[in-house]
Amino acid sequence: MEAGSMQKSGRVTYVSLEADESFHGEYEAALLDAGRELGGRHPMYIGGREVAAPREFEARSPIDPEILLGTFPEGGEEHAREAIAAANKAFFEWTRRGWRERVGIVRRTADVIEARLFGLAALLTYEAGKTRYEALAEVGETVDMLRYYCDIYEQSNGYVFPMRSPVPGEECRSVMRPYGAWAVISPFNFPIALAAGMITGALLTGNTVVFKPTSKTPLSGVTLYRLFVESGVPPGALNLLTGPGSPFGKVVTAHPDVAGIVFTGSRDVGMWLYRQVAAMQPYHKPLVAELGSKNPTVVTASADVGKAVEGVARAAFGFAGQKCSATSRVYVHSSVAERFCEALRDRVDRMEVGDPRRREVAYGPLIDDDARRTFQEAVEEALRDGGRLVAGGAGQGVYVRPTVIAGLAHDHRLFAEELFVPILLVGTFETLEEALTLANATDYGLTAGVFSEDPEEVRYFFDRIRFGVVYANRRGGATTGAWPGAQPFGGWKASGTTGRGAGGPYYLLSFVREQARTRVTEPGGGG
Repeated sequence: MEAGSMQKSGRVTYVSLEADESFHGEYEAALLDAGRELGGRHPMYIGGREVAAPREFEARSPIDPEILLGTFPEGGEEHAREAIAAANKAFFEWTRRGWRERVGIVRRTADVIEARLFGLAALLTYEAGKTRYEALAEVGETVDMLRYYCDIYEQSNGYVFPMRSPVPGEECRSVMRPYGAWAVISPFNFPIALAAGMITGALLTGNTVVFKPTSKTPLSGVTLYRLFVESGVPPGALNLLTGPGSPFGKVVTAHPDVAGIVFTGSRDVGMWLYRQVAAMQPYHKPLVAELGSKNPTVVTASADVGKAVEGVARAAFGFAGQKCSATSRVYVHSSVAERFCEALRDRVDRMEVGDPRRREVAYGPLIDDDARRTFQEAVEEALRDGGRLVAGGAGQGVYVRPTVIAGLAHDHRLFAEELFVPILLVGTFETLEEALTLANATDYGLTAGVFSEDPEEVRYFFDRIRFGVVYANRRGGATTGAWPGAQPFGGWKASGTTGRGAGGPYYLLSFVREQARTRVTEPGGGG
């Protein structure tokens, strides 16, 4: 279904959706259409060819396991090698097209995605369990991200800069050049936005891609591949494999013809990739990785408690806490802690958990049974170790209540380890210095927030917090909601490997390397 009224009203963001109720009918019609189209058999794509595999796997909706999303090939090591060969074969043709032509293709891809806003959002609801607000906002973010990268590339003249030589008769330029074939590995929680952003980062700068979506959300990956190809990406410049991650990771980390790897996912997998690359090819294979976090929010004595409660609740429990930017720990000044916890309990108790196809649902299911077990075991451990429930703590299957736990020691492992489920830990502090010490006491460094009506406290927070994306007094999400062109999204420390945020002005530089070109233009020039 094509987007109608939403495009007429401007950019599709979470804020614009909450302000405009006109989209519900179009979204619900798209849900019906998407439901009728589920259940098909889908191939892999290598060099533009449809490719099957001896073994297949089924993907089912987290909403209801009876909903079959589709059947997909289990790609193996031989398929990965074939795709790498196809990407390398296509590399010189793709990069010779020139950056302006590549910009045009990516812009067409953004237009195609925007035109299919509601159909893609419905797919996200079925496949990832997102509510209509979350799903539509993700598609809107994807459109803005692709257009932003094109704008940045144009403004930078394709990263071609004239230089000044001290030698007469020399023409010098700095040119940022692509590496070659990149492996792109995407997660389940933003299966369109994150995958599209990583693919675009590689393709736009002249690289080619072997794309492997997670097996939890393969249909989004197949759909995204087709949209890029429909928009003009040639055969082989983009290839798609589905199936288990282990054989793919084993091949791409060791293969000499894989020029780089871009990955978003868990710290454990990211560190495995890092170790493999370092052992096999440490000198010429960049790894661009975003690896999650354990994000804090600080609520000071001067905070607007109502604003803080709203911002923390949205950031902690949106998409069931399955965001690398989700607030998972909050430190509250002891003088307002009781009031904050009471208000937070009232707020989360009003959150309806259920089938995300329903309009009134705040968030839907966890992605799978592994996430459900993580949730249950963490709650049991917290209560066993002296924590007390402020809210939640229960659920039915993958539909679990937003859970707030207070009373744990600040050095408890649950304050340090990323869980990726809707559990928020509450701690208290006496001084802002203590709060910042607690907030920074983690290996991670992705997002962090503060609520304070004192400008000096906000300044103190910004100056001393060791996280890559930071917010003050953000009612719409204490640590969440980064948008392309507004908040570059990248982590410090164990949360990222490059220091350049996605959706920011420096992200594309991760996919290119500098070449200094000198041409003698005058007889006898060049010294």
